[in-house]
Parts: sequence; C-alpha cells; structure tokens
Amino acid sequence: MLAIGGTMVHANEPKVAAKDVVIVHGALVDGSGWRAVYDILSKDGFHVTIVQEPLSGLTEDIEATKRALDQQTGPVVLVGHSYAGSVITDAGADPKVKALVYVAALQPDAGEASGQLLSKFAPPNDAMRAPHKYFFIPVARFRETYAADVSPSDAQFMADSQQQLAEKALGAAVSVAAWRTKPSYAILTTQDHVVSPQLRRRWMYQRSNAKVTEVNASHAVFISQPAIVAQVIETAANQTN
Repeated sequence: MLAIGGTMVHANEPKVAAKDVVIVHGALVDGSGWRAVYDILSKDGFHVTIVQEPLSGLTEDIEATKRALDQQTGPVVLVGHSYAGSVITDAGADPKVKALVYVAALQPDAGEASGQLLSKFAPPNDAMRAPHKYFFIPVARFRETYAADVSPSDAQFMADSQQQLAEKALGAAVSVAAWRTKPSYAILTTQDHVVSPQLRRRWMYQRSNAKVTEVNASHAVFISQPAIVAQVIETAANQTN
C-alpha cells in the first residue's frame, strides 16, 4: 500500500471488470433481436441496456446512445452492430466507456462517414434500396442478404419489421474516433452480405488494431450465434480497468 497525496493506494490492484454493457443495434432492425445475447449477459451478472435508435440520422442515434450511457453507474462496454459501429465510435468518447465491441460493424475514423467506408470495397450485394431517402432490403431478398443462417420464420419476421435507415445517416461523418484511445474488439462475420468482410478485415479492423474474432456467420450473427457474441463482450468487459 502506498500513500499518494494523503490517499492510500494499493499497488498491483487487480483490474475491475466492467459490469455495465450498452448495446446499439444496427440499421433495418431494432433492439429486440438482441434478446438472446441479453439473456446470456444478464445471467452472467452484467447489467445490460439496449439502445433503441430512431435511425433518422447519425446525430440523433448518437444522442440516443448518450442518453443510455448517462444512465450507467460504472465502467461500460459499448457494443455496436453494423451501422451502429459509427454510432459507438463517436459516442464511445464518453469517459464511462472503457472498451468498444464492433459486431459485423463499421469502424470509421474521425471525419469519415459510413457511406464513405462502404464505397471503399465493392458491396457484397445490390439488395439495399433507398427510395424516398430511406434504406431497406426488399422482403424477398432479406434472408439471403442479411440473415441466411437464421430460421426462415425468424428471417421473415425481421424482413417484415424492418426499421429503415435514413440515407443522411450514411453521409454524416463522426466527429471523434473513440477506438484511437480505447481498446476495441471486433467480430468479423465471414458470410456477411451486407458489410464486406474485406472492408473490415483489410481496412478498418487492421487499422484500429482491434482484437478480431472471426465467425462463420451472416450479418445477423447476434441472432444466429449469440453465445459467441456474448463471449466477446464478456472478454472485453473483463479486460478493462
């Protein structure tokens, strides 16, 4: 034990695991798809908050995430799927956030927009449509594009309950890149037809030096393989200070 400025400090104190997890869903879906991951984390003693984004613009989605962060009392692991990688990259500058987890997600640098990143590699498919300035996947192509390893009935429900993403959200740049100062973890889905695995492996995750877990899964890995997703989140939580 050392005395520093009148305060007693224990030398070689063990790391304190983060027990608060905030999850931000991606485009076209809402937070309900994360129920299986939520249940695993909750059973393992984590306090989990699911952000419900409006998907009406990057600023609005960041603000929704910041409101959830304001409710947390301890160190936080901030998780983002798909487009929400841009959201957590900016919102993750909050001092409560100790680690970032990117689940099949974009990982922009400061000044970069989601759409700018997506244009670096040829898109895995041409299913995305943006009539009236909102993106969605035609119902008939949703399962093959987004959730090929999810049951047909669940994929159909996802297709019929899509939450469309405002086109302007992809054009807005993040103002800060939290991953430059905080550890980041990434799940690379190798059978992804929404966000190119090459974009993530060869560009974003390599650039950020993220700790990558490769999973043979579709973009909907949080539904098809929730145990793996939860494991990565718990690893990030247990390695924070």
